Amino acid sequence: SNSHPASMKMTVKLAVAKDAKMGYNLHITSTRFRWAPFNASKAHVAGQGHAHLYVDGKKITRLYGPWFYLGDLAKGRHTIKVTLNGNDHGDYVHGDVVVAASRTVVVK
Repeated sequence: SNSHPASMKMTVKLAVAKDAKMGYNLHITSTRFRWAPFNASKAHVAGQGHAHLYVDGKKITRLYGPWFYLGDLAKGRHTIKVTLNGNDHGDYVHGDVVVAASRTVVVK
């Protein structure tokens, strides 16, 4: 897939917190990135877009904002990753490194 050069100051961080009832609350913080769900699958505009959510390397869904609820995961160790993507779904990159953040969750 295509990719887009990101501003050097574009960053993404991911926080994963256990929900009080079940599952996990994900919170994405980013800099130099504008959420633009209304432009998803349209032409690329530098600096805007959405995110993609991966669990254990498998793409789960698109993210259209900074908060997402992830339901229960199976027992064991899981890697949760988010990438910042342009409207056309291409990954934002610094050189050949995708602008992404990962967290490991261990479900007992």
